[in-house]
Amino acid sequence: MSALTLDAAKSLSATAVIIFLLGSFAAALIMKTIIQKVVVISVLLLLAFSVYSQRASLQDCADKVQGNFTRDGTSVTVTDTECSFFGAQVTITDPRTE
Repeated sequence: MSALTLDAAKSLSATAVIIFLLGSFAAALIMKTIIQKVVVISVLLLLAFSVYSQRASLQDCADKVQGNFTRDGTSVTVTDTECSFFGAQVTITDPRTE
């Protein structure tokens, strides 16, 4: 077994530093793409949840519109229905006016 000389140790340590620097750069690039994927997935899941949670609001709005149409089905009164979707007020006009 041969002993490690000072010059060999210096060149080996310089090589190790370069390998570690390249490895850290590659790890940073890989982590960047992983974090980007996690962020995009999180945003899409949040959007999916918010749209899914609005289903009940949409069903309530449809029930209101149907109720207004049924209640005023024989009258001449035009009834608009106010609904909330993602916190914004939406007015649904009576379809009989068109």
